Amino acid sequence: MPLEPTDPWSWLRLARSDLAYATQTPKEALFEPSAFLAEQAAEKALKALLVDKGVPFPKTHNLDYLLELLESTGLPIPEAIKEATLLMEYTLRGRYPAGLPELTREEWEEALALARRVVAWVEALLSQGHG
Repeated sequence: MPLEPTDPWSWLRLARSDLAYATQTPKEALFEPSAFLAEQAAEKALKALLVDKGVPFPKTHNLDYLLELLESTGLPIPEAIKEATLLMEYTLRGRYPAGLPELTREEWEEALALARRVVAWVEALLSQGHG
């Protein structure tokens, strides 16, 4: 099945895929790339809702901005979902040396929890037709 940019379920499918990869950090790998994939999962899930609502968005990793766009549609954003903006720090750290300490297992697990929360929230809204 092709992944269509106008289909919110395609976006959510990509979000779930990123989340699946984020959870499978090899023993000898750093946590940074997996944390980046957790951010990507949350980002693509939010974009799924925007697509569902017919709201155009630019190419961006700015979760704050994506949440603002969603709020502008009248959709209430729970505080627990807004916390996912913490994932934005991994858009750089997960791809390039950033001169920062390596992520810990606890930080990685928190990133996964945040991403799972967003993906589950979006999936529930889309499934209920309330996206």
